[in-house]
Amino acid sequence: MSNLDRIEELQNIIKNDKTNFQARREFAVLLLDNNFPQEALQQFLYLSNIFKDDSAIFYNLGITYEKLKDLNKAEQAYKKAIELSPNEADAYYNLGLVLTDKRKFNEAIDCFEKVLEFDNEDSNAYFSSGICFLKQGKLDGAKYYFQRTIDINPDDIYAHFYLGNILKEQNNIEAARKEFLKVLEISPDYSWAYFNLASINFEEGDFNSAVDNLENTLKYNPKDVEAYKIYIKILTKHEDSKRALDVAQRAVENCQEEGDLYYILAQIQKKFNNSYEYVKNMNEALKHSNTLSCSPKALKKEMDDFTKNR
Repeated sequence: MSNLDRIEELQNIIKNDKTNFQARREFAVLLLDNNFPQEALQQFLYLSNIFKDDSAIFYNLGITYEKLKDLNKAEQAYKKAIELSPNEADAYYNLGLVLTDKRKFNEAIDCFEKVLEFDNEDSNAYFSSGICFLKQGKLDGAKYYFQRTIDINPDDIYAHFYLGNILKEQNNIEAARKEFLKVLEISPDYSWAYFNLASINFEEGDFNSAVDNLENTLKYNPKDVEAYKIYIKILTKHEDSKRALDVAQRAVENCQEEGDLYYILAQIQKKFNNSYEYVKNMNEALKHSNTLSCSPKALKKEMDDFTKNR
């Protein structure tokens, strides 16, 4: 029997017997698991009014509120579950995630530390603490927790990736490179790792390696705007205008809502004295002014000055 068939069956059971709480509990969980959070909420609220000391109901209520993006009520539900069952590690962990989303980072870390009291090898708790420290700009703390995550779970690509970013920020380039390469060893299609390696190559002046890594970035994420920008910057620096034009055209084909890319393409077209394409792409840039790094007013003045001098 499929889950949807079972949901329908349980719904009929409850219609005929509203006091069949075992069926109602299963019904609520199935609704939640099958992405019917609003319907699940009605059932869990009904059950919570009857079974006021049942921590599992409040725990599931917390999950339901999270799915409905009501973080305040999710927080209350998880705290109630913990009050009823103080040794419930999952409730502490989920509460920590909610508090992280609410930017209550220190309270979130306290929750993750509580999880680690129950299980000192819980890599998810270490990782989530690392995120809290990172979001506060406390890089050394974040580095410690991401490293502990890796010690427990060496294949955690996200811990390697964030650790690599921190090491790069702290100018420990070789260690950062090692982390990004480890990410690609685990997940060869992780585009951001290629991008970060390309950034390192660019800063080191390694043109060929930077281009190779940017091509891989765009192979796995053809809509990476920043990858196109740095790619065109490298090509322009090396006076490869024809190739820069090809990359810029590919960029606007794949990222049609990005004003900056139209502006960059327009500048390259101007170098080729292609006034029609220059004006066309400048107008496209203005159409997408919400994604422009420069002011639309300055862009329009530049275009007006260009057309007056033709």
